[in-house]
Amino acid sequence: MELSIIIPVFRVEKTLRRCVDSITSQSYTDYEIILVDDGSPDSCGKICDELSKEDRRIKVIHRANGGLSAARNTGIDIARGKYITFADSDDTMAPETLKDLMEILGKHPEYDIIEYPAVIFYGSPEERVLMPKERVYTNDMSRYWHENEAYTHTYAWNKIYRRRLFADVRFPEGKVFEDVWTFPMLLDRATTIATTNRGMYFYYANAGGITSNAGGRELGMLLEAHTKILENRRLFSVKYYMHVVNIQLDVYNLTGNILLSRRDMGIKELAGLKPAMFLKGLIIKVSDVRTLCRIHKTIRNLL
Repeated sequence: MELSIIIPVFRVEKTLRRCVDSITSQSYTDYEIILVDDGSPDSCGKICDELSKEDRRIKVIHRANGGLSAARNTGIDIARGKYITFADSDDTMAPETLKDLMEILGKHPEYDIIEYPAVIFYGSPEERVLMPKERVYTNDMSRYWHENEAYTHTYAWNKIYRRRLFADVRFPEGKVFEDVWTFPMLLDRATTIATTNRGMYFYYANAGGITSNAGGRELGMLLEAHTKILENRRLFSVKYYMHVVNIQLDVYNLTGNILLSRRDMGIKELAGLKPAMFLKGLIIKVSDVRTLCRIHKTIRNLL
């Protein structure tokens, strides 16, 4: 068994078959699909059982509702593949994606993680394509993190991982934006990560999803995850820090909370940023994060 594909299932009775069909219709076959029915109150449990009867490669786990992280962790616990990947049950993969990716991994057994292209918010006006360049990073995860701005796409689903990376790593239960919490831990355990322009994952726009409906509490969890990552000196850069500053501004506007601490930044590093980000960074440099948050909120209220 080369690959375990873990798919959490919850309230997706209209899209579940579409997701699974996009996998089972591919020419690559050396995988197991683990459908984790996370206590879905609709007909998802029944559909999962029907799918498993139609294809012996599909396993079904029915569990009490615990959230996306808990469902993924349940799948990881029973996965038997040499590699693991994830799919959301309202998304799809392009034909031959698995063939292309597993062919690369077969030729390069040293790769611990491979990241492949994705269409983000597929089917919406915000649709965009994440298209990584062909790169290999060995013993240099910080270069991958910064060169690719990986902190903006820590998604669990457009990557294939060596299963042993999860030996002591699980998704944080009770948290949202769980990918941001988990991916840096996997990078710490990886030796080589590759990015490729082969294959395609379609992340469908979902008006009911957490990304579209995140409030102050949810964005606070996202900010908390990033502040912990920033404690790792190898993953710190001024550009990444300022990315997190924007999240902090949103959290402050919604809750009044400040989690991000001030960091020393050189003028030369700030000068490489876009004008608006340069100005924000300069305010933090001469004062602090709270001052920036107050100024930003005042300006927003005036507009």
